[in-house]
Amino acid sequence: MKLDILAFAVHPDDAELGCGGTLLTEKLQGKRTGIIDLTQGELGTRGTIETRMAESANATELLKLDIRDNLCMADGFFINDEVHQRMIITAIRKYKPEIVLCNAPEDRHPDHGRSAELVSDAAFLSGLRKIETFYDDQPQEAWRPKYVFNYIQDRYLHPDFVIDVTDVFEQKIEAVKAYNTQFYNPDLNEPQTYISSPDFLDSVIFRAKMFGKMIGVKYAEGYISKKMIGFNSFDAFIKQNT
Repeated sequence: MKLDILAFAVHPDDAELGCGGTLLTEKLQGKRTGIIDLTQGELGTRGTIETRMAESANATELLKLDIRDNLCMADGFFINDEVHQRMIITAIRKYKPEIVLCNAPEDRHPDHGRSAELVSDAAFLSGLRKIETFYDDQPQEAWRPKYVFNYIQDRYLHPDFVIDVTDVFEQKIEAVKAYNTQFYNPDLNEPQTYISSPDFLDSVIFRAKMFGKMIGVKYAEGYISKKMIGFNSFDAFIKQNT
């Protein structure tokens, strides 16, 4: 299945937090969307691999994704080397996305920045035809996405552009809350963590409001691009209140 937009996330729930609204918005506009989680989040303080996978399945339905895969890399210990790059290249060539979304280039969790570099490097290498990869024992064709964008996570990073997600923001938050072992849940007897306080989810909402205010809408998600963004018409801009 060819996808229009493929999001990579080092942990299940990263994409929901960083770009869930964008994925759902694009899906409702007829695009094919998907998420590939690099790890199973097995080092998380709360929950288990099994609960994270069940939560991920619920979030997948809420975001109406066309595909979701998990590459089962080692949480906390994967590195940006040939072995891991080839795993990403194989996935990109399998789904041939026009746009790739990936983790923040720097963040509180060291996995996020390392994942961003890994995916960015692999997305470029995926376009080199002399790098051979196989899927189901069949050789794959080279494929390079047109754009690779980083979504913004815990730390504030100034976005190069933002996307209006007002119409789907409630569904995005529901997809985040599908990970009920990870975020605020007073019914669970689990250790408290940085992301399990009610204040954490408040910060996600406030960040979306701040990005939205920048373009005159209620909620938005922000992105960083190493590549210059161009338009072929001023009509591409959102009409803002003046």
